[in-house]
Amino acid sequence: MKTKKPKKNRFKIVSNEAIGDTSGCKLIEDTETGINYLYHYDHFGAGLTVLIDEDGEPLIAPEK
Repeated sequence: MKTKKPKKNRFKIVSNEAIGDTSGCKLIEDTETGINYLYHYDHFGAGLTVLIDEDGEPLIAPEK
């Protein structure tokens, strides 16, 4: 019988800020590439966008 490796989550929530009862923002990091995303949600919908640096390149989390 094969044993399954525990699955590592690819994305992690770095920051989660609620704005009222039905809206907020989350900063999400792709653990494979280090690229950061901003996820905003509210009563009317949600959106996800890549964060960029001053040169217009994807913002990459510093290595630890």
